[in-house]
Amino acid sequence: MLFAEVVDASRAAAATRSRLAKTAAVAGALRAAGPVDAATVAAHLSGVLPQRRVGVSWRGLTALPDPAELPSVTVTEVDLALTALAAVGGAGSAGARQAAVAELFGRLTRPEQDFLRDLITGQMRQGALDGVMQAAIAAAAEVPEAAVRRAVMLAGYTGPVAAAALTGGVPALEAISLEVGRPLRPMLAGSAPDVGAALEAVGLPAAGSPGEPLAGMAYVDGKLDGIRLQAHRDGDTVRLFTRSLDDITDRLPEVVEAVLAMPARTLVLDGEAIALDDAGRPRPFQETASRTMSSVGVAELRSRVPVTPYFFDLLHLDGEDLLDAPAADRFARLAAVVPVESLVPRVSARSVAETQAFFDTLVRDGHEGIVVKSATAPYAAGRRGAGWVKVKPRHTLDLVVLAVEWGSGRRQGWLSNIHLGARDPESGGFVMLGKTFKGMTDEMLAWQTERFLTLKTSRRGHVVHLRPEQVVEVAFDGIQTSSRYPGGMALRFARVLRYRDDKTADEADTIELVRSLRG
Repeated sequence: MLFAEVVDASRAAAATRSRLAKTAAVAGALRAAGPVDAATVAAHLSGVLPQRRVGVSWRGLTALPDPAELPSVTVTEVDLALTALAAVGGAGSAGARQAAVAELFGRLTRPEQDFLRDLITGQMRQGALDGVMQAAIAAAAEVPEAAVRRAVMLAGYTGPVAAAALTGGVPALEAISLEVGRPLRPMLAGSAPDVGAALEAVGLPAAGSPGEPLAGMAYVDGKLDGIRLQAHRDGDTVRLFTRSLDDITDRLPEVVEAVLAMPARTLVLDGEAIALDDAGRPRPFQETASRTMSSVGVAELRSRVPVTPYFFDLLHLDGEDLLDAPAADRFARLAAVVPVESLVPRVSARSVAETQAFFDTLVRDGHEGIVVKSATAPYAAGRRGAGWVKVKPRHTLDLVVLAVEWGSGRRQGWLSNIHLGARDPESGGFVMLGKTFKGMTDEMLAWQTERFLTLKTSRRGHVVHLRPEQVVEVAFDGIQTSSRYPGGMALRFARVLRYRDDKTADEADTIELVRSLRG
């Protein structure tokens, strides 16, 4: 299959807001790819490199060779070239990468060059995200979409699932199972404005006084301000993965030791890792996050920011998969394997008053809030549902910085006022919800000035437009109707809490979530 056919499918998907039309364009490309190229094509049209990273940044792609006049390069050739590029290392690697980039891009047409550059730098956005891709796989292979969703949950990525579906249909999809050592997509929590609403969302409507016992069973976990962590153990081998499925095993040796000390041969755990101060309170999130991004040696990692793991779910134990077991069963078995000091703070939801008191205690101790969990819910990997519902002491959203303005007065010389955007899964783009310069310390202003200049795409007057990569967590007091912005909404009194380097733009909150919070 020619790489140009993938580019054409991407353009067709980008040219329409219709979900059905996007699905049809992607499904057509998958059919044309067939079993041989399906995995690579599905990855590329999802904006994902099968190699994850190839060691080339946007700077290395700013000066490209003249494009070819006609398309001639196949999908397989591009994939092999990227794999070779990712393997380049050692002395002289910078020059070798530059030569490899020139050789590959010199064989591509202008549209192919643009597509591949966006793919490598994480900027390929034409709306073929998970929902569209999974529907397209189902259509291309003529299999139920539910079977595709289940397989993607377990495989982590759509590429292998596309290949399986086109090769062997439903039996091949059903053969995809949880594999110890291979990350699966983490279950996500919905949001509620308060404790009562969260309890109601998991099926425990509050009735009578706040102290009245609830008619049902649920659990309440502390929501820790750490990094999401999936721990896999197979005998003496432990692998640790982030929420974006990146392998960070070598960066958290103390967590590896904790998992190896547990009484199990094989297990898969879900949890958090967090840096604490001497009093047991959470340190700033950036200190925890630095452990996932640092390339320093093990000894320096330990001395710089030691982290403590806390686990809240058990997905596999000694050969038995537990994904479909009720939460009550999973949590009971978790407590039998994980020492109490490594378990997330958890209580049973007996009443609104007791749940609120637990929430208040956690917030007072510096944590983010709580997550209310249904006792009967299975582990719904990769999806937000009613099984888990989080409550924070303030309204917050994870948004993407679309542009930034040069400051004036005391902020002269710094990039200050940021433009905030929510993700739009239908279009693959972002919807602006307003601007803010509140909550920024001098240290943050200095950091974001340097960071945003590396993301600059253009400038108009005092406004610097950016590649939509940087996720920022903002607090706000409400959502108001506004004709000023395309989404018809604006955040009231938005203020920056922190920059989320642990999240990609594809994990930012959606415009649908913002609409639901407006009510």
